Amino acid sequence: MDKITPKVDLAFKKIFGVEENKDLLIALINATVSKEDQVVDVTLLNPYNPKNFRSDKLSILDIKALSETGKRFNIEIQITDEADYDKRALYYWAKLYTDQLKVAQDYATLNKAIGIHILNFVSITDNPKYHNVFRITEKETGLPYFRDLELHTVELTKFSKDPYEDLNSLLKKIKTSLDIWTAFLTRNDLLNKDNLPEPLAIHTLKKALHVLDTLNFTDEERMAYEDHLKWLRIEANTIEKYRKEAEQKGREEGREEGILIGQEKGKIEGEKEKAISIARTMLLKGYSTEEITMLTGLSNSDIEYIKYNR
Repeated sequence: MDKITPKVDLAFKKIFGVEENKDLLIALINATVSKEDQVVDVTLLNPYNPKNFRSDKLSILDIKALSETGKRFNIEIQITDEADYDKRALYYWAKLYTDQLKVAQDYATLNKAIGIHILNFVSITDNPKYHNVFRITEKETGLPYFRDLELHTVELTKFSKDPYEDLNSLLKKIKTSLDIWTAFLTRNDLLNKDNLPEPLAIHTLKKALHVLDTLNFTDEERMAYEDHLKWLRIEANTIEKYRKEAEQKGREEGREEGILIGQEKGKIEGEKEKAISIARTMLLKGYSTEEITMLTGLSNSDIEYIKYNR
């Protein structure tokens, strides 16, 4: 089997959704959320379990976690662009929030719920940023009155568009902790845990690369992983197909435009040559410059040039 990619949800959850790797999950959460929502420890509410995907090999394997302050997190990586993704994102956030409330409990017991959605596609076409944060705010002032709702989107393909980029070009994009984890998810093939350059040389990234390198699947897990991987490959092939078609279309349109420009240029040059020929004849017959410009459309300077270059 090829090297495992953490962009497949099954591998992602097996790396970040187990007790022994909680430090990796904490690092990913803290790299994504604001300073006020940083966590020291988390409790996994749905730790990785192979039984969870036996009935549906293409299910979303999300990670639910509870911080030491009571805040709830839902972290998931989504392979393909499903219809109505935005509605599904809100639905899962709502469940994360409302599931806190037990019978006879007061609303005051509800804590902030934060969704972190890592997407292997572009969902927000109106913003080039790969990390966006959404909250409920007042329309005119931007006042964030309802503070318990927060959704983060991390669009991987916006961070790494070029499948052929090298380590140097990748390093130029690393400015934040989230950049580091996004580089791990998108271009781990460029990273060597034993020789990480600054600013990538951090303990949690080294551990994540080690976990990825030593990740073992049972036969059942491997089959499910391969099923999920197919979606990534289909999507990648589709994108490449559209890219090539767009390039070909651009070349054809450019060629057609060039032909049209050439034809138009030839037509203009032909018409001017005809006007110059008429002007020469009119000059021989004694017509004035004003009469020639009126009849041929040539400028006074054109006529003067013709006079002295007959």
